[in-house]
Amino acid sequence: MNRRELGRMMAGAAAAMAVPGWAQGNAAAKGVRFSFMLWAIEKPAGFDRAVEMVAEAGYQGIELTGEFQKWTPEERTRVMAKLRRLGLVIDSMSGVRAAFAVPEERKLFVTQFAEHLRFAKELECPQVILLSGRRSETVSMADQRVIAIENLKRAAEMAAKEKIEIVIEPIDFIERPNVFLASVTDGFEIAAAVNAPNLKVLYDLYHEQRSFGNLIEKLEKNIDRVGLIHVAEVPGRHEPGTGEIDFDPIYRKLRELKYNRWIAMEFYPTEEPVASLKKARLGAEKELGML
Repeated sequence: MNRRELGRMMAGAAAAMAVPGWAQGNAAAKGVRFSFMLWAIEKPAGFDRAVEMVAEAGYQGIELTGEFQKWTPEERTRVMAKLRRLGLVIDSMSGVRAAFAVPEERKLFVTQFAEHLRFAKELECPQVILLSGRRSETVSMADQRVIAIENLKRAAEMAAKEKIEIVIEPIDFIERPNVFLASVTDGFEIAAAVNAPNLKVLYDLYHEQRSFGNLIEKLEKNIDRVGLIHVAEVPGRHEPGTGEIDFDPIYRKLRELKYNRWIAMEFYPTEEPVASLKKARLGAEKELGML
């Protein structure tokens, strides 16, 4: 790690401790920051080493997918202390399993979401990720969209009271053939219908490329509703440069559109993890005009 990277890490740590957790989700005054979705390296490395690798690669955040649900209060305290030492924050987290567009899961969704907000507050996480879950086999897609909008309006109201933001994440049909929300186009339409300032869309470039493509035009038309970007290559879910997506013009477009939120890498490294994560970050920073 060079002096410049060390300085940036220390500044990020100081900013994270100076600003309340919920306020860190709005990066309007901070510019783009980089995070890593931990599950992609956590299984082979273990949680603690995975977190250390993310910090060594010069990132400012980690994202979680439910690990925290099994932590004891003592473990939670230990993890938060470790993150502070490393200059990291938890910028976003998922873990709600109930479907938000299936009528029979309405109560379960609200219950699980309320618990998820409690975890987010305890972990000083300003943003939560909601996957739609399955689509119903007995209810029309039009009716499911109505249910989704109603559930998300309620969720947005609950989250707003805690000063937490929601991003809804489409998942491609190849990975989940029975998913309700598969495209960012539908995600943007639903977010517009919910019309809550704290509800946006997670634009996962990997998932969108697999089923629909046309990545840049949808960014241009909907940038104000993009709350988080995830990055992985197609095919294989590896680091940028190993597949078919040309990430450089995407990053340049984000710079042009003045995107100023988190970019989270979510890939399986094909080389030594710290080197792979660092290379992905530096490549993005170069095209974003940060170097």
